[in-house]
Amino acid sequence: MESEKKVVSEAEELPRTIVRRVVKEKLSNCSEEGDLSVHKDALLAFSESARIFIHYLSATANDICRESKRQTMNADDVLKALEEIEFPDFLNPLKASLDEFRRKNAGKKAGAAKEKEEKKKRKLEEPSHDSGGGERVENEEDQDGTGDA
Repeated sequence: MESEKKVVSEAEELPRTIVRRVVKEKLSNCSEEGDLSVHKDALLAFSESARIFIHYLSATANDICRESKRQTMNADDVLKALEEIEFPDFLNPLKASLDEFRRKNAGKKAGAAKEKEEKKKRKLEEPSHDSGGGERVENEEDQDGTGDA
């Protein structure tokens, strides 16, 4: 009986804490009254609306991708889908967020590539453990300088 009540699988649900945080943040920016409370039913309505919007947007972007004879959806497909479903007001904020994400990600990639190159360089500079291992032990034992082991 409980499974009948739950129409949406847990895998499709948006995290409640994130939905609550986003709603409260946006409402606090719009209201001068301070901290607003949001009823549980309202949060559920926000969550369901967002989930349905994501499904609709992703289906439209998928259609655009397939029309281009590609199998991998990209950000441009999502931007075109927003235009197609008549949400042009979302384009500029989304493009700004996307540019910022790409800029930050490019910095991370450059840092990771540099670190990988430095690791490779260090590995090449290290003496191999196979050659000279015996001499190294002898030198360590001959610390008194007498030449005797």
